[in-house]
Amino acid sequence: MTEPAAPRAFIPADDDDVVLARRIGEGDRGAFELMMRRYNRRLYRLARATLRDDAEAEDALQDAYLAAYGAIAQFRGDSSLSTWLSRLVLNECFGRLRRSARRQNVVPIAGSLEEMNVNDLSGDSAEGPDRLAMRSEVRALIEHRLDELPDIYRVVFVLRSVEELSVEETAECLSIPEATVRSRHFKARSMLREALARDIDAGEQDVFGFDGARCDRIVAAVLEGSTRVR
Repeated sequence: MTEPAAPRAFIPADDDDVVLARRIGEGDRGAFELMMRRYNRRLYRLARATLRDDAEAEDALQDAYLAAYGAIAQFRGDSSLSTWLSRLVLNECFGRLRRSARRQNVVPIAGSLEEMNVNDLSGDSAEGPDRLAMRSEVRALIEHRLDELPDIYRVVFVLRSVEELSVEETAECLSIPEATVRSRHFKARSMLREALARDIDAGEQDVFGFDGARCDRIVAAVLEGSTRVR
């Protein structure tokens, strides 16, 4: 008895990008879903870094996928599929920024942390609630400071330090020289470290806070104990 054939949508992760693109072009919706799931995280992070808004990034990613579905026949494998998709996402994001700038009559900004692994900030379900809460706060702080970086530095940082793309891959995605990737990545890390250092310095004054309930509890306990001493 022969084994049933594998579903047509199943494509190994190391399979040729052109094969996947051709199947999508032929109307294979399973292959299209596989492509989205394979690249969702990277492309969402790219959109989020560019637009600085969760909902807007999701909308942009959806529109970029629809554009990819309609233009997939143009993919010839000259670059990787992830790079081709990244360019579509960036085009969609930049278009949204231009439209937003016209509406608001403003001009948008043109254009791995050595001590901390950003990819480790998602948390481990086996850790205690205090540890998870701390990770969440640190991640929120980093995301906030990332949002404050100028676009040209923020996008490079996300691709290099968060998605861990190589200098060559990042340069190809953004259509900029590799030297520019290196300089922008260095500048982004420097600005981010400086901003986080300021946050830490400001927070040091609040370490081991003693006001409020803790103060009241100790005072009450001492007063109660003092009555027994006499």
